[in-house]
Amino acid sequence: MFFGQVDRTFENLRERSVEQWLEEIDGHEDLVVRGGVKVTREYIADLKKQIENLKRSNALKDQFLKQMKQKSLEK
Repeated sequence: MFFGQVDRTFENLRERSVEQWLEEIDGHEDLVVRGGVKVTREYIADLKKQIENLKRSNALKDQFLKQMKQKSLEK
């Protein structure tokens, strides 16, 4: 594996496993269980959005800190 490439094998496997489990439960006869599947999928989607927002925020902070470091070195 090269630097810069992220191995997402575990994350992909976990995501597929959860989705498969939700699909199995989606066919359940109990309405409450099926409703829980919808809520769970929405919650997972929301968490993914939050993760992306945090990654962007972290990237902006990293960029700012690099600029501040360069400015302090120039003085």
